[in-house]
Amino acid sequence: MAGLACAVQLHRAGRQVRIFEASDAVGGRVRTDKVDGFLLDHGFQVYLDRYPETGKLLDLEALDLKAFEPGALIYRDGRLHRLMDVFRRPASAWSSLTAPVGSLSDKLRVGLMRMKILNSSFEAIAAREDRSTEAYLRDCGFSESIIDRFFRSFYGGIFLERALRTSSRMFEFTFKLFGQGSATVPAQGMGQIPKQLAALLPDGSIQLNQAVHAVGIDSITLESGERIQGCATVVATDGSVAHALLPGLQASPPEWRSVTTLYFAADRSPIREAIICLNGSGAGTVNNVCVISDAAPSYAPPGQSLLSVSVLGLVEADGLVEQVRSELLEWFGPEASSWRHLRTDHTRRGLPEQLPNRSAPTSINQAGVWVCGDHLSSASIEGAVVSGKHTAAAILAARDSTKS
Repeated sequence: MAGLACAVQLHRAGRQVRIFEASDAVGGRVRTDKVDGFLLDHGFQVYLDRYPETGKLLDLEALDLKAFEPGALIYRDGRLHRLMDVFRRPASAWSSLTAPVGSLSDKLRVGLMRMKILNSSFEAIAAREDRSTEAYLRDCGFSESIIDRFFRSFYGGIFLERALRTSSRMFEFTFKLFGQGSATVPAQGMGQIPKQLAALLPDGSIQLNQAVHAVGIDSITLESGERIQGCATVVATDGSVAHALLPGLQASPPEWRSVTTLYFAADRSPIREAIICLNGSGAGTVNNVCVISDAAPSYAPPGQSLLSVSVLGLVEADGLVEQVRSELLEWFGPEASSWRHLRTDHTRRGLPEQLPNRSAPTSINQAGVWVCGDHLSSASIEGAVVSGKHTAAAILAARDSTKS
């Protein structure tokens, strides 16, 4: 995503660009496969429709975004309890206030926090004191109950970690976007996002299945041994690959958060609502469940439903499918026994770790080679795009200064 954003900006400025992609499709971690008529994203992902910079590059109408409800169903004490954004779903106020997920004062504090964050600019959020999300929530006065039963599972699914050690600035950034808009998926899968960016580039400018062996200021060498000349080189890979290509990179190599995603096909949705289900029980393997086809029916063939189940970390145990199914039986009843397992995705490099007070720049000029990616910005689609756009602007500025 960072490389595509960078290339689009350079192309629009009249520069010739060529992209060399090691895999068989663009988009990095943002891609979609078709399996037995179902659209399976690589791990459960959403697009926040109020991303400011990414939205400027994309034709959101053409993506046909399908939104999830602003809230969640939380599994606790053998049943699902509703907790909604009552400012946008006032009809759910009573069920949300009486849900056994935190106290009444906790829910009032959510309203106060919402008002504070939504009234803050992104610049103000970026300038605030940075600490762990857990410390931030405790400083706001939230109880252990709502932190454990809601925030750990909801933001665990976003940050891919339940300890809530992620930067509080990242928490406020995502909270603001959720409060302003919706979590969505394109009707034809998350992979349509990078495909749309790629379509903005000239035909033939992207070469797939072309792994790069070495990079230099004005050239790259492919694994095949072929050398490609250019005026500037951009390494727009994940952070680990960037460090492999450029030993001694200024920024530290990222730590990774992993996730295991299981997809199931069902004859009907057990929820029949475009909403995420969270594990607030404090037990079990499952972190969150979503019937994606309730939001975007095109993710499943007619008469079928598609469930996505997220387990945090890399879990490769032989009995994982059976373990997850046994938990889903508790959540949804006997019908879960008939659900067909479609695929399990083990995503080792799901998100780069984003601890408080990171000092990495949005882009890097490493001895004349440019580096961009979400590991240098916020760990998100928006962060990748921002890094790519900043890198393009820096390259153009450097070229202009050289000419003058």
